[in-house]
Amino acid sequence: MPLPTPKTLLTCLLALICAAGLWAAYDWFQGRYIRAFSEQTAVFAGDILSLPAELSGPGAIRVVHFWDPACPCNVGNQQHLSELLAHYAPQGVEFYSLQKPGSRGQLPATLGAIKPLHSLPGAERLSASPAVAIWDRSGQLAYFGPYSEGATCNASNSFIEPILQALSEGRPVKATHTMAVGCYCAWQDERSARP
Repeated sequence: MPLPTPKTLLTCLLALICAAGLWAAYDWFQGRYIRAFSEQTAVFAGDILSLPAELSGPGAIRVVHFWDPACPCNVGNQQHLSELLAHYAPQGVEFYSLQKPGSRGQLPATLGAIKPLHSLPGAERLSASPAVAIWDRSGQLAYFGPYSEGATCNASNSFIEPILQALSEGRPVKATHTMAVGCYCAWQDERSARP
């Protein structure tokens, strides 16, 4: 059996280096992007939430967006939130946002019409974000939970449009406890989540 030539050995070595490089690139991509968006189950319990005193009571339908600037899952719902704002704000729906305490960041310019809240009673005990709470015209919490189920959020898989439509038509909604599978980040840090 003849010995491999130096050219054959060099070709095999280059193929092995290319394969190792491709594997390393795939592993980096999976760790950076795919795992960050892996779906998980989150439970949302809204009985702990109430509007701040200046917003409580009868008025407009109020939507509060809970978000963490460091959460990669925001990317999936910010375009959808922009569409909700464009469609429902002209109908008198008021939009607010509550940023995760201790975090730093700003909403994109397309969401500039959303009014920031500095606190919301009960929000410190939320389980995950991004999330949304909707209060009806009487000031009662109608919905609390995710924007949708799954890794992406849009009008076709959203829970929000049907809720806002029902409330706009004066139909009652009571969906304050939900569980969904999707892309979420913990709202509380581990130290504050411990009893």
